[in-house]
Amino acid sequence: MSEAIQVHPEYNYKVIRQFAVMTVVWGIIGMAMGVFIAAQLYWPALNFDTPWLTFSRLRPLHTNAVIFAFGGCALFATSLYVVQRTSNVRLFSDKLATFTFWGWQAVIVLAVITLPMGLTSSKEYAELEWPIDILLALVWVSYIINFFGTMVIRKVSHIYVANWFFGAFMITVAVLHIANSMVIPVSLTKSYSIYAGAVDAMIQWWYGHNAVGFFLTAGFLGMMYYFVPKQAGRPVYSYRLSVVHFWALISLYIWAGPHHLHYTALPDWTQSLGMAMSIILFVPSWGGMINGIMTLSGAWHKLRTDPILRFLVVSLSFYGMSTFEGPMMAIKTVNALSHYTDWTVGHVHSGALGWVAMVSIGSIYHLIPVLFDKPRMYSIKLINVHFWFATVGVVLYIVAMWMSGVLQGLMWRAINDDGTLTYSFVESLEASKPFYFVRFLGGVLVVIGMLIMAYNVYRTIKSDSKEQAVEPEAQAV
Repeated sequence: MSEAIQVHPEYNYKVIRQFAVMTVVWGIIGMAMGVFIAAQLYWPALNFDTPWLTFSRLRPLHTNAVIFAFGGCALFATSLYVVQRTSNVRLFSDKLATFTFWGWQAVIVLAVITLPMGLTSSKEYAELEWPIDILLALVWVSYIINFFGTMVIRKVSHIYVANWFFGAFMITVAVLHIANSMVIPVSLTKSYSIYAGAVDAMIQWWYGHNAVGFFLTAGFLGMMYYFVPKQAGRPVYSYRLSVVHFWALISLYIWAGPHHLHYTALPDWTQSLGMAMSIILFVPSWGGMINGIMTLSGAWHKLRTDPILRFLVVSLSFYGMSTFEGPMMAIKTVNALSHYTDWTVGHVHSGALGWVAMVSIGSIYHLIPVLFDKPRMYSIKLINVHFWFATVGVVLYIVAMWMSGVLQGLMWRAINDDGTLTYSFVESLEASKPFYFVRFLGGVLVVIGMLIMAYNVYRTIKSDSKEQAVEPEAQAV
């Protein structure tokens, strides 16, 4: 590591503190909302015959809260922290940072208000109506300017690989959001997409899958490439592999969206292209996973005593599992069984709760003492308790959904000798009901873990210790 990085300028930690705390707050809200709608699937009366409490309205609120509120705040906090630390300069603009924070919170609050009211564009992960979409785009552009502006004024020549992933995620999400949100407004709360039919579906899943590929993968890989080496106190296993991982991932991921549209009106060649690219995508994904896990070479013993590192490494295990499962589910013959079933729900949550949430939680645990000048988190034991609540909860959730999904797929395909369906849809629903309770139970454990984290973070911030927190020095850089 160069001597220049040893002399730290005064970084802008205020906006990072704000985003880090809101990561925990929105995590609890978004995941609790998920538990509530999971409970509705088992106990339907929990909608209380109230339109704004129905599953159909709260489900998009849940996805927006966990992806963009929880995940987004984690990405803002870590990326703006990492770009300062690795560039050895303060953020390009404090005013832009302030606008980014408050603008993002405004977008989330507007989602909390409008989605339960049924004001929605009906596009997956892009349900917000056009005025909120415009605000979101402005906030995102301010974020991009600040991030890249900081890299332009950096005091070191090298651009650390985490910033490559963060930068690619920012630019691609901007393009995806703007392209998919092109609409014709008819009122302040209603608009219609400029695309129609199969083209609209293709644009939506070009956006939808790449929201997964760049927002929920590339961005969090940037997080992984900084915080795993930091917490382990080891250099990245292979810097060359990280660069190959970057270029292969961003080159391939953008093509994978059509696998959401197998057996639809989309042209067969487009479906097959999406399938092929999805299968090839397995290679760079596992390259990144292996690179992260092998970074612990010589430091495996730390997993016994460091629950923060455990969060980060287990997240990589879930990343590897999800990026194996995804390409398999993209194969048309497998998709014929899995699509529209709970298997897809299990796959999404193995990535969202196993990979995204765990790497975010580990990174925030790493950051909080540094940001608030504390020597360590208030309770390492509570971090360990959180880890086991989160891990058991995620495993219960995804295994229940896998079993329910395969059961549903098999029941829907079963036919009698005369060609009639063996089972009605209601019968398949009844067969899935026990798994819905296990899913609910898993979600409860995850939320309990988040509440433990909130308490630990609060006690850390409020502790009397004034000792300066010092990170393990950046052997990764």
